[in-house]
Amino acid sequence: MAIIRWTPGSFGLRGPWSELERLRSQIEGLFDSLTGAVERRGLTGAGVFPLINLSEDAENLYLTAELPGVSAEALEMSIEGENLTLRGERKIPEADKNVNYHRREREAGFFRRVISLPVRVNAEKVQATTKNGILQVTLPKAAEAKPRQIAIKSE
Repeated sequence: MAIIRWTPGSFGLRGPWSELERLRSQIEGLFDSLTGAVERRGLTGAGVFPLINLSEDAENLYLTAELPGVSAEALEMSIEGENLTLRGERKIPEADKNVNYHRREREAGFFRRVISLPVRVNAEKVQATTKNGILQVTLPKAAEAKPRQIAIKSE
């Protein structure tokens, strides 16, 4: 026998907004199941998916990605046009079969992230380093993407 929680709008006494509220709740549940709903549950972090910052100055774009527990050997990065693709795998050692978790928030698995770059970059001169779980990438802008000074002649 199912137990149904009684609310003032249940059993035919629904207000005009109860169906919309029910629909909103179902859609939110669907998104929660698809995305993991990290923020809605009050947790922080991105699971397997790396968090990034992308900034720029006149000469370069700078990408910083948080990848704790991911070695440089487990990462692959490529540039195609104005898209940078970051692939990798986060591995977490398996616990003993007799261990019971109270919380398990760290995730393991493969990830692939495609970042749209605001300008074309010179792929031949890209530099990437990783230290303490932070990936830092310097992406020099292509010559056509850099601002150019144009001389104005007086007649």
